[in-house]
Amino acid sequence: MIGAGAAGLLAAYFAAKSGAPVTLLERSADGGRKILISGGGRCNVLPSRLSTKEYVSGSDPKLLRKILRSWPLAKQRIFFEEELGIRLILEEETGKLFPEGNRAREVRDRLVESVRSRGVDLLFNTEVSGLDPIPRGGWRVERREGEPLRFDRIILATGGLSVPKTGSDGFGLRATEKLGHRIEPLYPALTPLLSTPPPHAHLAGLSLDVWLTARSAEERRTATGGFLFTHRGYSGPTVLDLSDIPVRAAAAGAEARVSVGWTERGEEEWRELFRRGGRSQVGGILRDLLPARLAGVLMEEAGVAEEVTCAELKREGREHLIRNLVDYELPINGDEGYKKAEVTGGGVRLEEVDHLTLESRRSPGLFLCGEMLDAFGPIGGYNFLWAWVTGRAAGLGAGER
Repeated sequence: MIGAGAAGLLAAYFAAKSGAPVTLLERSADGGRKILISGGGRCNVLPSRLSTKEYVSGSDPKLLRKILRSWPLAKQRIFFEEELGIRLILEEETGKLFPEGNRAREVRDRLVESVRSRGVDLLFNTEVSGLDPIPRGGWRVERREGEPLRFDRIILATGGLSVPKTGSDGFGLRATEKLGHRIEPLYPALTPLLSTPPPHAHLAGLSLDVWLTARSAEERRTATGGFLFTHRGYSGPTVLDLSDIPVRAAAAGAEARVSVGWTERGEEEWRELFRRGGRSQVGGILRDLLPARLAGVLMEEAGVAEEVTCAELKREGREHLIRNLVDYELPINGDEGYKKAEVTGGGVRLEEVDHLTLESRRSPGLFLCGEMLDAFGPIGGYNFLWAWVTGRAAGLGAGER
């Protein structure tokens, strides 16, 4: 099999557990590079809850649900804690499950050790340059260095295009497309958004919880939670989770709108607050509820002076300010791309694989898993869950013959 990331390590483990001899080829020196950098070096192994509706895919949603439900979340947690010996701790405020030691390296190293303990032959520093079916059965794998290798079955777990410094270069996707598989258009997902030139660069580093909405002609989604101003635009969990909407719209030559509600208050609640404010300064009220620098920007853009009182607030200025507070449109015109994208959107359509084994319907003996497949979830462990589920299914599918 090819690729020792999250999905590949699980696939190798379960294929070997099924009794199959397994050789795992990995281009890096140690594997699991994305595991190491995930969660700020802590590795958010799993979410504490699962809703299949959280995932984005252009494929048949019924197939997506079937794959996700093939290995229940509770059983995944048992696997990590009891079979791998990695105790998971719930972070109450986010609902994320982290290893007790808060070290991503612990997760990566334990996975590699467990794969080795199952007898898997790990070949690191091995870059695969070609993959071809053999007419009478089996697969020929070309390497940059060394003689070609032959295998009866192949599991492709080479990821997508996100975070290329970890080794993701799209090899597996190119190989499957060459073999005739249908590929949903690829795009960077869970990526920061840009505004060029950046009108809010002076707010860089400022973060707060918001209500964010992204809408295009085809869809509308809302996320609540963390938002971060950057020197080049906007980031934080809410921005990442909705970034695919403007990214896909831009790729199609269409428009998308991303707007922010800076607090949980609606228009009428703000109007009532200003009506009752009397001699209180509008700036003082906003600074009590928002970071001072942000409050100043929202007032300046609405043409409302800091020292004006609620009683002095003109209708036009009040309505403009309220719009800024509840439906502030971010001037987005780009994204950070694959360089900072946490995952790759699109990929091999789910209809191209058997949903139980993840064996290709076009190329018998070829199994696909992880980020190569057309599905991704929000941040918070959902994409590791997809890697674990699909890696296990592909490993069992390839190993049970």
